[in-house]
Amino acid sequence: MTVDFKDARVLVVGASGGIGGATADAFEAAGARVERPARDVLDITNDLSVETFFAAQEPFDHVVVAAARTTTGSVASVNLADAQVSMNNKFFGAYRVARAARLHDGGSITFVSGFLSQRPSASSVLQGAINAALQALARGLALERAPIRVNAVSPGLIDTPLHAKMTEEDRQTMFSRVASRLPVQRIGQAKDVAQAILFVAANPFVTGSTVTVDGGGTIAP
Repeated sequence: MTVDFKDARVLVVGASGGIGGATADAFEAAGARVERPARDVLDITNDLSVETFFAAQEPFDHVVVAAARTTTGSVASVNLADAQVSMNNKFFGAYRVARAARLHDGGSITFVSGFLSQRPSASSVLQGAINAALQALARGLALERAPIRVNAVSPGLIDTPLHAKMTEEDRQTMFSRVASRLPVQRIGQAKDVAQAILFVAANPFVTGSTVTVDGGGTIAP
């Protein structure tokens, strides 16, 4: 997919690696001027940090929130404090950015959610709930912030540094097991998700939508 973002001003939150990094690279390859603020510059878990950052910025053309720090586990196993931290990191982090960001009319905000919102797992209930809330936020904001467009991109299992704590053998075993049941017969790459993010940013008729990029994981048996 070739999309021209020549001279567009783009902010990617969470661009240090994985999906965020691939998205920032893809925007730059398409001609955009990309801001990749480190957490000590823009901490989306902190109200003052977010407000201070955007107060000093000119309006952006596109904003992507790809930061994703959540706790895995069942409701019974995750204590309430950790659950609240996860909600603050992913949901309220995006909420703060969407509330404070200034964009040009016709620009876009894109959240990265996750397919657990549609295909729940008994071991990742909290993550599914946060992703569903993020997608609902995108739909509501598409009305509130119009003509700025707001969308979500929902990945399935993607090969990113989020899995780096696993041993290589365990990671490959998991990837092979999941790939075997997917219609596309492979695990997703960060660039697959980046392409979807650029699509919703570029298409002026897409808002309030969630684009699923999961290799068919939502529909797989």
